[in-house]
Amino acid sequence: MKRNLPGLSRRMFLGATAAGLPLSVVGASNATAANLGAAGELFTMADLRGSVNAAEHGLIPGTIDNQSRRLQAVLERAAEEDKPVFLPPGIYFVSNITLPDRTRLSGVPGATRLVFAGGSHFLISENAKHVELTGLVIDGANRGVESYAEANLRISNAERAVIDNCQVLGSVEKGIHIDRSRGRITRSLISGAGGDCGIYALESRGLSITDNEVSSCSNGGILVHRWQPGEDGTIVTGNRVSNIGALNGGTGQWGNGINVFRAHSVMVANNHVSDCAFSAIRSNAGSNVQITGNHCLRSGETAIYSEFEFVGAMIANNVVDGGARGISITNFMQGGHMAVCSGNLVRNIGTVAPYEDPDHPFGDGISAEADTTVTGNVIENAERFGLMLGWGPYLRDVVATSNVIRGSETGVYVSVVEGVGNTVISDNIISGAAKGSIVGYRWQEAVTGDLAKRGRSGFDHLAIERNSVS
Repeated sequence: MKRNLPGLSRRMFLGATAAGLPLSVVGASNATAANLGAAGELFTMADLRGSVNAAEHGLIPGTIDNQSRRLQAVLERAAEEDKPVFLPPGIYFVSNITLPDRTRLSGVPGATRLVFAGGSHFLISENAKHVELTGLVIDGANRGVESYAEANLRISNAERAVIDNCQVLGSVEKGIHIDRSRGRITRSLISGAGGDCGIYALESRGLSITDNEVSSCSNGGILVHRWQPGEDGTIVTGNRVSNIGALNGGTGQWGNGINVFRAHSVMVANNHVSDCAFSAIRSNAGSNVQITGNHCLRSGETAIYSEFEFVGAMIANNVVDGGARGISITNFMQGGHMAVCSGNLVRNIGTVAPYEDPDHPFGDGISAEADTTVTGNVIENAERFGLMLGWGPYLRDVVATSNVIRGSETGVYVSVVEGVGNTVISDNIISGAAKGSIVGYRWQEAVTGDLAKRGRSGFDHLAIERNSVS
């Protein structure tokens, strides 16, 4: 039997439902309803927010139809009116969506799912002053895109881009490609990038990548790159990165959890990075980089790298457990120099690496070459060398002091090739070094006895003093 409630309008019904009010209350006298006022206040707030419910414009969650045209029309109309768009929970099959300027598209986290129906691209934004995606699952369904798209979600030249509390899944290339943009990617899950990396940030202009989970990507986790060396300033903090492969092979170009390339003044801090085919954190030609407070577990090659044409690196207070090298600050031959390496815990470094390199040893805890202090670190069970100072003639102005080195075959490797620069090795504690506490090398050949046991090193460039050996 149909029951009519006096004074009950559609707006009051919907407002009461959202507010959790019983219909008997809504159907009371106008005076009672006015006294309660809850439904009216709710809708006043909703009207002020001014969001567009996509379901009221023809989008139907759960249908197998391609709804691209409807979604595109809703986005364009809302953008013209500068209003946000809300997508109710459900699955929406779409493709070739261009996100207009002033896009603000939101859903119910984990429940509103955009699935790529196949086509040239999935989601793209270009030259937007503001584009914002929140609470969406962006599922590429393992379908390919054209080369210009490169990812499930591509954002180019955005004045302000926000990706918050989203999931980006099932991409056959990159998960997110964002270039020449400022903004933030935060609290999101990016997983299963089958042919490339999770997040690729190129030529950024003030980007934060924070508190995300990036996992199970074929060639990289979070990449911060530039075409030419230059100021970048991207902040990469609080992320959890795991299970990163190196499908393309190589000797370190791929397979890194967090990778900085030619980007200066990048901060990589307080991330948890594990099970990467090569490095947990790798900075190539990134000057003034900070790599601090990170957990780096079970790396396939060097856990933390600052390499090639960098000038300035701060590597401090990291935990490194597992890898073929611990922390490497190298390539003075190509200009890489100036670093502080302090307060790190490095342990369980072996000699098994993902490729053969007969010319350079694996199994060192921390290595440094030029204009660097290595101080206050604890190194345990680095299989070959606890510290490795220099390589051939590439050693200049290095201080290694107040470190604890336990369980390495050789405590400290130091180059004594002609032409090396001043080096100080002092106040370290070295224990269990079966092949010598401090030994001079010419490349891979040990050419001295244990220098820690001599009163003088015998080399003008080398000061060795007050080390405790057991």
